[in-house]
Amino acid sequence: MERAMLGVSLRDQIRNEEIHRTTRVTDIAQRVAKLKWQWAGHIARRTDGRWGLTVLEWRPRTGKCSVGRPPTRWTDDIRRVAGSRWTQAAQDRVLWNSLEKTYVHCPEVDVDWLT
Repeated sequence: MERAMLGVSLRDQIRNEEIHRTTRVTDIAQRVAKLKWQWAGHIARRTDGRWGLTVLEWRPRTGKCSVGRPPTRWTDDIRRVAGSRWTQAAQDRVLWNSLEKTYVHCPEVDVDWLT
């Protein structure tokens, strides 16, 4: 899309980094990761008794485990960056905002839940 915006083809041998610098279009995966991080911090800091955080931490109890790797939960990506006590880390906004850049640029963050 960005190449079409600039009228550049692959034969012109212009690197993607240069095209990104020229168009200044935000990478959608990074934008989604940033919004997910901010929403998780918002949910963790909420104290009004709603069930949002409870649902995030919920683990279903079923009789048998299915074969294969367990499905990735919404908070698994957040735990990779902020640790298992991410809800306590979210209470400190300065710490939480400093971890955001690490989370957004982390290559192992899963944004496949969009599709």
